[in-house]
Amino acid sequence: MKYASEASNERAAEAAARSGTPVSAPEEQHGTRNRVARSILDHGPSTAAELALRLELTQAAVRRHLDTLVADGVVEPREKRVYGARGRGRPAKVFALTDCGRDAFDQAYDKLAVDALRWIEQSAGGGEAGRAAVAAFARARLAAQAEGYRGAIEAAAPGSRTEALAGALSADGYAATARSAPVGEQLCQHHCPVAHAAERYPQLCEAETEVFSQLLGTHVQRLATIAHGDGVCTTFVPKTGKVEKTDTSTTKTTTASASTAGRNPE
Repeated sequence: MKYASEASNERAAEAAARSGTPVSAPEEQHGTRNRVARSILDHGPSTAAELALRLELTQAAVRRHLDTLVADGVVEPREKRVYGARGRGRPAKVFALTDCGRDAFDQAYDKLAVDALRWIEQSAGGGEAGRAAVAAFARARLAAQAEGYRGAIEAAAPGSRTEALAGALSADGYAATARSAPVGEQLCQHHCPVAHAAERYPQLCEAETEVFSQLLGTHVQRLATIAHGDGVCTTFVPKTGKVEKTDTSTTKTTTASASTAGRNPE
């Protein structure tokens, strides 16, 4: 949807800037900055050109808003990650939300979640037993969540199941997308409502990876997570390598993947 008043305001601001007239900062500009930040949340790290196309603004206008968001600590510039062979020239600059930027979206209960997981860990005696208790809780939580996804995934064509999972995750606030990748697909979660808790307790990421494997009927590999500093939680889903479904609490099909869940790729 095009916001005509905002686009008009941006054009007026650009004209004023070119003529040397001081540019005001009305509420519409603040609203547009929020739209820029929300677009990065929904679609992941983005270039100024991509944001301009999505929001129907000029790149110059988007860059001004990005400059303000960077100064406020809401977004940060990064080198665009390239999958596969890198072409010639300097990699494009993308803008990703910082932890501060993410805090503005749906994370009011992070401290409560961390406190609850700590209580579970300590009640089990801490150490290895405590970690196992948190892992058991994470698996039970994700198994219950997955039941709400299963119908949509099983109804989808085999080649569309990753996309169906992305849609189900988006409905739960994960702003997920599916995209093609060499010999498979990438499931990208641009937002994680439990990112801060997962930073302290990677068992949440490990359980999620296991559940993805069970829902899609194939092993998957976690490549990156928001919890450990990446712009997007990225999971690789191969085209082949089907595995039999097993019980959530006993599955061993994602041992290799779970070992890397919640960690940055080497």
